[in-house]
Amino acid sequence: MSTVELTPALILRAYSCGLFPMAESKAERDVFWVDPETRGVIPLDSFHVPRRLARTVRGGHFRITVDRDFPRVVRGCARRTRRRPESWINGPIFEAYCALHRQGHAHSVEAWRDDTPVGGLYGVALEAAFFGESMFSVERDASKVALVHLVARLRAGGFTLLDTQFVTGHLSQFGAVEVPRASYLERLAEALKQPATFYPAGFSDAALSAAGVASEQASTQMS
Repeated sequence: MSTVELTPALILRAYSCGLFPMAESKAERDVFWVDPETRGVIPLDSFHVPRRLARTVRGGHFRITVDRDFPRVVRGCARRTRRRPESWINGPIFEAYCALHRQGHAHSVEAWRDDTPVGGLYGVALEAAFFGESMFSVERDASKVALVHLVARLRAGGFTLLDTQFVTGHLSQFGAVEVPRASYLERLAEALKQPATFYPAGFSDAALSAAGVASEQASTQMS
């Protein structure tokens, strides 16, 4: 466990070395640093959108925004559910990532139903690497649609690495794979040498919606 203050600078330094923080539970104040032997990544050039989800994206079932309500997305990800009775997002992690967001390093993608966020995700951008942290959904497919839009933005912005930390059944349907630590660190080193932007020229929330649909139609594998 770490009793060192979890600052934005410390988190960015850790990411650049292949580490990321977690807590044992939401109630804990301490964090520990994770350096898994295998790392989950989604190859951006072969992102896979299942056919049914593609129809949902094209149908515009959700209003998608970016960085509209970052703290609410993190709180949604930290919420305890029947399937997830405990959360690794504790108070210090919440505060540190909100600070990263204010500094322009952490970003969220929100899926809305009317004025209520029903799903979303957040992560950290560092050069051409994006480190996905967590997703939440209270309506079917909301977080998945947010991920489709995230990938469209990352590809347009010149990102080369989408780190998912681990591979779950939820992520494997999009093409997530596990890579050995050494291979991941090589990919990370290359991504950190390349510039990228989370706000590609000409992109807006509306443009992102169109780009997300175009991306899944033209550039992904369909099943």
